[in-house]
Amino acid sequence: MQTLSTLKFSNQLLPSDIAGVSELHRKIYTTEYGYGESFMEYVDTTLDEFYSRYDPLKDKVWLCKSEEELLGFLLLLHHDDQLVQLRYFVLSPQLRGRGIGNKWMNEFLDCMRERNYTRAFLYTSSELPAAAHLYKKAGFVLTESIPSERFGKPVVEQRYELVSELSLKL
Repeated sequence: MQTLSTLKFSNQLLPSDIAGVSELHRKIYTTEYGYGESFMEYVDTTLDEFYSRYDPLKDKVWLCKSEEELLGFLLLLHHDDQLVQLRYFVLSPQLRGRGIGNKWMNEFLDCMRERNYTRAFLYTSSELPAAAHLYKKAGFVLTESIPSERFGKPVVEQRYELVSELSLKL
């Protein structure tokens, strides 16, 4: 296991990172959860859509690398001046349990405040209880659960939403 001091943390997205995000999803979701090729097609399509409209003034990424291998990723994706989406939040097994998820979630919320975003949402599945715990701890609320088979196996897709304290002060 690598020490945190040997890992490279960054907020700079390089074109090669898109393939790394895709590969990390493939490793984790096909191996750990048995998701099929339709899931990877969805990830690749949405990553391409994201990258074609990526704006570092409105969006933000968090990356963790070992050498050049991507081990963790999180995206704050803008939808409009008030709404963002938390996307592609994934940590390789060697990063889990080391506080990185909590740290990035806090930085995500801080970034929302700094950029005056007032609402956020994310999609996940019920098979990820540790992720759901992290989202709930940050103030996200489950707003929708839908049975689905679009990832090559039966899952329950979930939508979580967050309304920040910024909007409550208006």
